[in-house]
Amino acid sequence: MAKIAIIETGGKQYLVSQDSVLKIEILHGVEKPGQKITFDKVLLVDDGSKTNVGAPYITGASVSAELVENDRGPKIIAMRYRPKSRYTVRRGHRQHFAKVRITALP
Repeated sequence: MAKIAIIETGGKQYLVSQDSVLKIEILHGVEKPGQKITFDKVLLVDDGSKTNVGAPYITGASVSAELVENDRGPKIIAMRYRPKSRYTVRRGHRQHFAKVRITALP
């Protein structure tokens, strides 16, 4: 069984393994592809024979990753319409995200 870990970033939890690619919330201060990132909020580590669970985090454990790209998601249209009053409001939004590749697990 492959080694896995659960990390927390951007208020969300992600199940990661070696060389997995994730779409996470944008990381401020990390702009260049190839830049190293360290996630120190590790909730669980499992290597197939032994499971280590934090309360809430495992002290001293960290997951290393590198930035693949910063991008924006698809456009989402929000529309508000009131009939019989000629009232229409249309808004668009594209959520920013960072794509990261996990390089090392604890």
